Amino acid sequence: MPEAHPLPLYTAAQVRELDRRAIEDAGIPGYELMCRAGRALAALVEAQWPGCTRVGILCGAGNNGGDGYVLARLLRASGREVWVRTLADPSALRGYAAHAATDYSDAGGGWAPFDGELPGDTPLLVDALLGTGLDRPVEGAWKDAIQAVNDHPAEVLAVDIPSGLHADSGTVLGAAVEARHTLTFIGRKRGLYTGAGVHHSGRVHFDTLEIPPQITATMAPTAELMHAAAPLPPRRRDAHKGHFGHVLVVGGAPGMAGAVRLAAEAAARCGAGLVSVASHPVHATSIDVACREIMVHAVEDAGGLEALLARATVVVVGPGLGRGDWSQRLLGRLLDSGLPLVLDADALNLLAIDPQQNDDWILTPHPGEAARLLGCSTAEVQHDRFAAAQALASRYGGVVVLKGAGTLVASADGLPRVCAVGNPGMASGGMGDVLSGVLGALRAQGLGPAESAAAAVCLHGQAADSAAAAGGERGLLAGDLLQPLRRLVNGCG
Repeated sequence: MPEAHPLPLYTAAQVRELDRRAIEDAGIPGYELMCRAGRALAALVEAQWPGCTRVGILCGAGNNGGDGYVLARLLRASGREVWVRTLADPSALRGYAAHAATDYSDAGGGWAPFDGELPGDTPLLVDALLGTGLDRPVEGAWKDAIQAVNDHPAEVLAVDIPSGLHADSGTVLGAAVEARHTLTFIGRKRGLYTGAGVHHSGRVHFDTLEIPPQITATMAPTAELMHAAAPLPPRRRDAHKGHFGHVLVVGGAPGMAGAVRLAAEAAARCGAGLVSVASHPVHATSIDVACREIMVHAVEDAGGLEALLARATVVVVGPGLGRGDWSQRLLGRLLDSGLPLVLDADALNLLAIDPQQNDDWILTPHPGEAARLLGCSTAEVQHDRFAAAQALASRYGGVVVLKGAGTLVASADGLPRVCAVGNPGMASGGMGDVLSGVLGALRAQGLGPAESAAAAVCLHGQAADSAAAAGGERGLLAGDLLQPLRRLVNGCG
């Protein structure tokens, strides 16, 4: 079952401080912590690759490499064939890493310097090259070794973090190992769970190394990891549709009827009591026929919104909105309505042209839209998604949902949250429209902006995972999420 509560995420500096406190305050010898990491790695190898008899380990110069030497010793003791390639002379190591290398050597283990190639016929490689202290691009032999790992046909286990990945932001620093599994220690590093970190880390496992909980409790996290939406409260048996809000979805410029329909259907499937659509007259009839439960209104201009706004609880604006005169006039009226808002797609692009602040809206940009809102490049947004999400929340107010691998939910006064569910099949048209509808439905049912955003991104990702499990990731359509969403919002996932 998914985790019911968010899990704490930390920066590399915070985890180093926890390590120090474990040694100095809890009295755990540093080398004992390294041995615990090696034992945890050995247990994971046994669990994930029980039939693997030959393992290659690449060791660096720091404690990450020390973990690799401990693992090499333990795997040899269990009867596996192990080869080790070094990127730093073991005789020049210092501290715990030197101790680990000596123990491995004393137990009969050997090594050879990395010479640009890795032995074949090895089903598992272990990346123990670079740890969480990396803060500059990887170069030279280190970059060559990372490339050799990625070119090798073996599956890869990364120790603590894939080498070359920035622990705080999830940015690739020149080159990074592409791991199938990562075992991280003491505290979950936030860069593993968003942006490029999601791809390079593979499946992330966690081990506390038996550090006392009171040590970890002294460190406030800088972000939280979400696996599942909190359950919605049960409905009263005498409930009626008026208790669950009225979502107004505004969009559907000529040629873009599908987006507004997806958003409206998602709102209906996620429990909104009533759903209305305000669309360009050219599409009104076709939308009405396609989904009978949705009330569709042809709107020529902003004046046509007045009666609809009088009945709405929350407005979703942007799906298929376009950027023409019709779109701008409607958005201008909605921004002045005083109603809770969800802004997506072209509503965000128009907002970037005429920035405003609002504490009662939810913005849902993908990285390109976020870049326009911030006046920077998409690459800059992806370089530090945490910083970008916080900057958006500070500049525009409300709650920001920065979409992408490891979607972030941020506000000016709360911890950013990272969504741990979802899959690459979501890289298809209409997924954002469905998310905006889910957001509107939860907001209409009484959840606050931050609570709605956190729940919606999890429900959206879980629905995509459910749909992908039934038929695969390729060819996954936004409409495939509608039925799983209904099950999940009712706690039947």
